[in-house]
Amino acid sequence: MRVVVTGGAGFLGSHFCDRLIAEGHEVVCLDNLVTGSEANLAGLAREPRFRFDNQDVSQPFSVSGEVGAVCHFASPASPVDFARLSLEILRVGSLGTMHCLELARAKGARFLVTCTSEAYGDPLVHPQKEDYWGNVNPVGPRSCYDESKRFSEALTMAYHRKYGMATRIARIFNTYGPRMRLDDGRVVPALVAQALRGEALTVFGDGSQTRSFCYVDDEIDGLRRLLDCDDPYPVNIGNPRETPIREFARIVAEIAGAPERIEYRPLPPDDPKRRCPDIGRARKLLGWEPRVSLEDGLRRTLESFRPRV
Repeated sequence: MRVVVTGGAGFLGSHFCDRLIAEGHEVVCLDNLVTGSEANLAGLAREPRFRFDNQDVSQPFSVSGEVGAVCHFASPASPVDFARLSLEILRVGSLGTMHCLELARAKGARFLVTCTSEAYGDPLVHPQKEDYWGNVNPVGPRSCYDESKRFSEALTMAYHRKYGMATRIARIFNTYGPRMRLDDGRVVPALVAQALRGEALTVFGDGSQTRSFCYVDDEIDGLRRLLDCDDPYPVNIGNPRETPIREFARIVAEIAGAPERIEYRPLPPDDPKRRCPDIGRARKLLGWEPRVSLEDGLRRTLESFRPRV
């Protein structure tokens, strides 16, 4: 199969490209490198079945030849990007998604869009199931990302209903692992970098807020299975192990062999208090659930970050 992967030079997109190439597929990777990096694709540089094009998918584009699948990963996705790249995020979630859907429609290809647990906002239902509509602030500091992803889901379903396209929607929960940007403001790279430097670990609020961390290998396996699934409705791909942030900071310090010194700071606006997926649909439809423990995943992540700190 020949697969187009947008955002393929990013954290998740590059791992997805690796997976497809390892399976014997051909990959066309599109990325404008606003937050992605060609360094993430270094292992594919000499692979004849891999092609990289510097392309902003928010602008009209085309791909020649046959295409079996279009997988839309493109979007800045970290808190520091929400203020810096708010308009770019909204464009890639709207125009970018439409351009990718049009490509898939023209090629008769299946379509996968990577959405997010941010669609649930600061949830009032716990754990979050796919039929929960969310509690999202549409004008808050995170709204550019939340609403762009929610719109991409609506657009994907509209194409599915109007044109009968084979579409898939993944709601990704907090994913971590090698190739994350150290400066992207997300909790894993922030705490890991601080621990490796021997600095105090920054925790926002009182640290009682929870996240559910999924190691990248597990996440990619779930996404790959979803691409082959026949269900068009959203599927949570995440780890149902819920961890308070202060406990997570303690685990990071222990694995890094760093002092357990925590510095508490005010909680940012609209920061979700609890986030944990119900993965019943993923288990039923995909036969999938995460296998890498938080501790093992953090050890692998720490070792990948160590030379960069």
